[in-house]
Amino acid sequence: MEGAQESPAESGSSVPWSEEPAGSARVPEVSPSEESEGCTRSLEAAPKKLCGYLSKFGGKGPIRGWKSRWFFFDERKCHLYYSRTAQDANPLDSIDLSSAVFDCKADAEEGTFEIKTPSRIITLKAATKQVMLYWLQQLQMKRWEFHNSLPAPPAAPDAALPGNGPALRPEPEQEEEEQEAFLCPVKTPTELVGVAAAWQPAHAKPSALQNISLKHLGTEIQNTVCNIRGSKQTPGAGHRPPRADSPLSEEAQREEQASPPSPGAPGKDPANSPKPTPKSSLTTSLIQKAKSQSNTFPLFSEGFMRNRTAQEKVLALEQQVLMLTKELKSQKELVKILHKALEAAQQEKRVSSAYLAAAQDKDRLELVRHKVRQIAELGRRVEALERERESLAQTASLREQEIQELQRHVQLLLDKNQAKQQVICKLSEKVTQDFMEAPEEAERDFLSQQERMEQLKDDMEAYRTQNRFLNSEIHQVTKIWRKVAEKEKALLMKCAYLQAQNCRVESKYLAGLRRLQEALGVEAGECSELLRQLIQEALQWEASEASDESIVLSPSAVSEYDEYGFLTVPSYEVEDLRLLAKIQALEVHSHQLLAHEAVQRPLRERWAALGELAPSAELKQLLRAGVPHEHRPRVWRWLIRLRVQHLQAPGCYQELLSRGQACKHPAARQIELDLNRTFPNNKHFTCPTSGFPDKLRRVLLAFSWQNPTIGYCQGLNRLAAIALLVLDEEESAFWCLVAIVETIMPADYYSKTLLASQVDQRVLQDLLLEKLPRLMAHLGQRRVDLSFITFNWFLVVFADSLISNILLQVWDAFLYEGIKVVFRYALAIFKYNEEALLRLQDSLEIYQYLHFFTKTICDSRKLMHIAFNDMNPFPMKQLRQLRAAHRERLQAELNELEQLKAEYLETRVAQGPSAPEGCPSEDEGEAEP
Repeated sequence: MEGAQESPAESGSSVPWSEEPAGSARVPEVSPSEESEGCTRSLEAAPKKLCGYLSKFGGKGPIRGWKSRWFFFDERKCHLYYSRTAQDANPLDSIDLSSAVFDCKADAEEGTFEIKTPSRIITLKAATKQVMLYWLQQLQMKRWEFHNSLPAPPAAPDAALPGNGPALRPEPEQEEEEQEAFLCPVKTPTELVGVAAAWQPAHAKPSALQNISLKHLGTEIQNTVCNIRGSKQTPGAGHRPPRADSPLSEEAQREEQASPPSPGAPGKDPANSPKPTPKSSLTTSLIQKAKSQSNTFPLFSEGFMRNRTAQEKVLALEQQVLMLTKELKSQKELVKILHKALEAAQQEKRVSSAYLAAAQDKDRLELVRHKVRQIAELGRRVEALERERESLAQTASLREQEIQELQRHVQLLLDKNQAKQQVICKLSEKVTQDFMEAPEEAERDFLSQQERMEQLKDDMEAYRTQNRFLNSEIHQVTKIWRKVAEKEKALLMKCAYLQAQNCRVESKYLAGLRRLQEALGVEAGECSELLRQLIQEALQWEASEASDESIVLSPSAVSEYDEYGFLTVPSYEVEDLRLLAKIQALEVHSHQLLAHEAVQRPLRERWAALGELAPSAELKQLLRAGVPHEHRPRVWRWLIRLRVQHLQAPGCYQELLSRGQACKHPAARQIELDLNRTFPNNKHFTCPTSGFPDKLRRVLLAFSWQNPTIGYCQGLNRLAAIALLVLDEEESAFWCLVAIVETIMPADYYSKTLLASQVDQRVLQDLLLEKLPRLMAHLGQRRVDLSFITFNWFLVVFADSLISNILLQVWDAFLYEGIKVVFRYALAIFKYNEEALLRLQDSLEIYQYLHFFTKTICDSRKLMHIAFNDMNPFPMKQLRQLRAAHRERLQAELNELEQLKAEYLETRVAQGPSAPEGCPSEDEGEAEP
């Protein structure tokens, strides 16, 4: 019953101390030089062995409390062992620190901290706060070193898996800087931790009965027996406590005498632990201060009056300065007036001189007239100045009234100020009197406030220390979590690689079974029966492949349906085809696993960072590489809007649906027949409760009313179905069908004559002769017509030919670049399977292979590279020229056929309906009874 907080798994589990050299409780020998240097070591030069006495909280009932234990850290297993004393042979128990976190609470007892593991919480207490911080920092460092020393998982041997390089490890200097950024290194308390602590008495050692662990009673007995036996051995025995005259004890004593007191030890550092001021001296100083303050209060009124008289003098001087300033201003104005008068007199003098100097009366008369005009001008100016003077006089009277009001307001404020000054004086006298009457009470209040302040400072420092430690703990736990996440990522990549290899091995196994079956033929025997049984077992679907456990462990498990509802392994009636479908599904899954980290993840990141869509070369390359599943609906809607924005009108689709409900379209019957034949390998169109068939019906009927020249053509149902599966909206799927038929494909592509479709088949033949001459020569010798296979490719854009992930990648580029993409991929499919076709020599085998060879394409990246790189150059100008030439020839052939048909009809009309001689007439039998 060591403690109620310990897990039951610890009871009865005694770890053999001899098997753990790093965790042994025996005190190793330490040289005196090493002990003498221990006092001044910092955190970087800490002792190699982390050990010491700590108090552990545990027990039940009356013996519940703190128990002294000797703790010792094992670096190999990252375990903290503890025993009752340092001389015990076997430990009582251990604490796993590899997944533990540490905590210290500011409101707990000094030196108390916790170690939290997933199974229990252990409460420990150190002798001092410095020892507690030293243990916490050392345990953090040991835990990080243990996690940093774990071997990284082996990387996958395949070069297709990027990012399998060695995990980056921070340098020791960087670790020390990061640690010091949170909590400064604590100096080593050599007397309380390390080897020297083994010879020191345990801190606050409890009674013998309380210190014994009843939970590990067997271990206690074993340790006691070992100690008794050790005491009977020679003085050099390992487990006996050393005597006072032993060499180690003498060295320890010499070290204790030689070494200065530890600066981190409590109560020994005068800088860190200032001596408190005695209470008597503090009281005396406070009383003297209070008396000195009280002596000034009686003289407060007299000093205030002296201050007031000086203030009055200052006000008087300020008023005198204002008066002198006004007088100076008036004198300046007088000087200005005199200057003006002087200028006027001088002007008049000059005029009089000119008048006297005039030789004739005419000139004098002119001067007089000029003077009269000046007098009149001056008279007008005088009148204007008189009006201005009157207005200024009125303004001055108003200002005088305002000044009187302000003076009354100032007087009122002065009266209020005088009253306040009197109140302040009375209150000051009262405060002085009260302070003189109760100095002891004021002293007590001051002391209590000072003690409260010191207590708050201590609490603040404790919380600051706790915050730094918790920040350090969070930082280290975060680094450990990141390291574990990197290892998990590496393991997932390795798992994906192994799963891909497994798929390849399984596909090779199935291919081997198929070849063995072909080699045996229809021969009867035990081998044939065993082979058929193995093939049947391989074709059966195992539900365990899609179990929850496999989904958690593997990046992506093979499922029965893909994300769009297509069967991953189509259920063919022919056993060979089912076997080939299974092989192809395994190959596809293998390629997806290998390309997940190398291709899919960077591609998803690029699409996520793309932002608003706009036509560009980057968007073109991204569309060719394929749009991720989560971004495809948004991208397709933007591509469709780009194509049909000139055709779209609000409410157009609903109007077409209303027209279809009011009147039945002639193509409605053919649409109903084709609904049940749309994608029989897709669960959305085969499930009776699915709503996709009804959506598809409405989309096709709306299009038949939208484009009456076409109405409905077989193949449009599959185009609209693909749009529904991706966009999941009727109106969006309808406009996607409009964009393909009316803007992307040439005119007459889906007309009754399929003229443009036939032209494209001839264009494809020319391109195949140019790009793949060896294959076309081989097929030409065996008279194989590829149009029987490729005509449907162009009509439905590979909807029935390619597997879903490659098909939608083709559509991503097709909606942006147009029908040129269909030509590129048609050529790429033949290039992809060129070698397999060249190995076939019989035309029947070639036709059989051409009917399903598109389903054997597994590597979408390889097919895309062939289409957009190996098939270059592929100019659109050449495509238009070939189309124009073949269209002209085809139109001439059709005209010739029409002419032959017309001639034949004319001949039949000219011959008449008469029957040839000797042939019975249809009317002959009616006359017979």
